[in-house]
Amino acid sequence: MDTVSRQKRSEIMGRVKSKDTRPEMTVRRITHRMGYRYRLHRKKLPGKPDLVFPGRKKVIFVHGCFWHRHPGCPNTRTPKSDVDRWETKFRQNQERDQRVYSELQAQGWDVLVIWECQTKDESLLAELVDRFLRAN
Repeated sequence: MDTVSRQKRSEIMGRVKSKDTRPEMTVRRITHRMGYRYRLHRKKLPGKPDLVFPGRKKVIFVHGCFWHRHPGCPNTRTPKSDVDRWETKFRQNQERDQRVYSELQAQGWDVLVIWECQTKDESLLAELVDRFLRAN
């Protein structure tokens, strides 16, 4: 049973953003501070990656742990009401993500997924991004 009305839940879910989220802005700020320049949400690429590095042929996705089901993360929980619908939604998200990664890799792009929970430690995040962007 949900703790809020259907209308209130709809309002809450309607405010969930797909771009310019707090975790994405954290990754963008750190990446820019390290001197890397990027393009945002390239519509011509599968999945419209959050950060695109055309010269390096690399992309970064910043995923929410809840929506994209980060394995082993405590933020990856399933709501208690309408479980079948949620599980279907989450499964479709994961299948779409895998399809997008495969399409990008087939086109020669390297893909990095940064999870929302990984944005909490900015020094580790900077190391992760730097290692990914420096690799050939």
